Amino acid sequence: MKAETEAEAVDTAPEASNWATYRRLLAYVKPFWIAFTLAIVGNVIYAAASTGMAAAMEVVITALENPTHENRVMLTSLIVGVFAFRGVGTFMSQYFISYVGRQVVNALRTQVFDRLLTLPSRFFDENASGRLVSKLTFNVEQVADATTNAVTITLREGLTIIGLLGFMIYTNWKLTLVFLAVGPLIGFVVSYASKRFRKISRRIQGSMGDITHVASESISGYRVVRTFGGEGYERKRFADVSHRNLRQSLKLASAQAISVPVIQVLVAIAIAALVWTMLAPEIRGSMSTGELVAFITAATTMAKPIRQVTSVHARIQKGVAAAHDVFGTIDQEPEQDQGTYSPERVKGEIEFENVSFRYRNELDDVLKDINLSIPAGQSVALVGRSGSGKSTLVSLLPRFYELTGGSILIDGHPLEEFRLEALRAQIALVTQNVVLFNDTIAANIAYGALRHCSLEEIRSAADKAHALEFIDRMPDGLDTMIGDNGVMLSGGQRQRLAIARALLKDAPILILDEATSALDTESERSIQYALDAVMEGRTTLVIAHRLSTIENADLILVMESGRIVESGSHHELLEAGGAYAQLHQMQFSETP
Repeated sequence: MKAETEAEAVDTAPEASNWATYRRLLAYVKPFWIAFTLAIVGNVIYAAASTGMAAAMEVVITALENPTHENRVMLTSLIVGVFAFRGVGTFMSQYFISYVGRQVVNALRTQVFDRLLTLPSRFFDENASGRLVSKLTFNVEQVADATTNAVTITLREGLTIIGLLGFMIYTNWKLTLVFLAVGPLIGFVVSYASKRFRKISRRIQGSMGDITHVASESISGYRVVRTFGGEGYERKRFADVSHRNLRQSLKLASAQAISVPVIQVLVAIAIAALVWTMLAPEIRGSMSTGELVAFITAATTMAKPIRQVTSVHARIQKGVAAAHDVFGTIDQEPEQDQGTYSPERVKGEIEFENVSFRYRNELDDVLKDINLSIPAGQSVALVGRSGSGKSTLVSLLPRFYELTGGSILIDGHPLEEFRLEALRAQIALVTQNVVLFNDTIAANIAYGALRHCSLEEIRSAADKAHALEFIDRMPDGLDTMIGDNGVMLSGGQRQRLAIARALLKDAPILILDEATSALDTESERSIQYALDAVMEGRTTLVIAHRLSTIENADLILVMESGRIVESGSHHELLEAGGAYAQLHQMQFSETP
């Protein structure tokens, strides 16, 4: 139901001019103008050959009436020559326009992906990953159809219509006017059908995004689905979005199926009127039988290209609707990166001054008046109930979100002064939701900017994270492929690789968001020693629910409802008997 509402909203939303969108799409063709020109030449050859076939009917009639040897040779040569000429045109038009189309798709797909990598976190909060993947796959392919097959047919058949029409005007302009009288009616049908095609195409694209989204969720979460008996629910959810896609696709098919025969009937009426009229001697004039047959052949031959041009309109409208969506993503504002400060390595002194933050479309602040000073090299632990604002607070440091109020400074420089790349180079991050890639263990540890690290450095980081004990047992060691998001590994093993990645980065600021949450007690204890060693000399922010892991922190902050309600060392907070002491007592009273 929600998907239907969203689709209706899209239908009624104001949009850029369709011609402006298509013109912008055609701008991607400019770098490949040579191939595009060759495609046009091929279409001209095809159209000329098709017109020549109609004009040749006069020669055919003459040869039939006077079957001399010369006429027989000329006629057979003409037939072979026209079809060979047309074949050359067909090859040139189809191959070169396909070349251009695939290049355009590649450029668009790359541009969309590049823009996705620069968009702010809130964009991904507001858009499901399945729908974004659908933009890169289904929607861009719709654009491909509009820039390849649709353009090929439009140019080829359009030029054929022009050629045949020119021949008809040259032969008898009066008869041609009779044929053209039905033109406005055809134009009206095409215009109405175009609007219908475009509207339904937008809905189809939305429903394809829903299909991708539901399928990706069900596949990635298959263990939860099976454990909690969600198969029936997921089947119904997928059937609903798939049925919506089916319904919209059938609407498009019916609109296309109706428009084509209506146009064919209109063309047939025009041809019938033409035959009726041409039998009148005052209209026929001095036209020979061969000229009449050639004229009728040209008129009837035009029926096919008219049908092709009008039927391809559905493809063009699908492409334009997809281009609206694709360009909408490309035009999204990227992260603000106007800073110029690019230090090689900061000391790590952090200041929060009256920091407040709220998520977009929310009324209340998630963080309120946060004031905090962290000297370089100190470790600060954040504790509190879920939803108290701990993860949001540390997410502001790498500028995943922009502040609503106040400022954050590193070594006395506001975050806005830093270039984003330089700022994030100073921060290593380990979260409770570990992200791994379908690659080798070594590539996952030495990820991104760390790919230049040597094998010895990778092994050293893995050793400090206590990951070598399971890596060395694997058949290919560091070269072992770990599957999609590390599916071949246990939760603890995945988290150790994430810790090894952070250790290898060797950044002056370290953020540990539940970094040991997936580890058993024994592993947690051994990794805690490694973390204590790597935290030495680094400014570290630790979010932890297990209070036993942060007892040695230089400063512990207790958060409630977006505010810091207590701060101090472990012993100071226990003696104060406040919120931290209550959390500590509650947690350890539950421990058997």
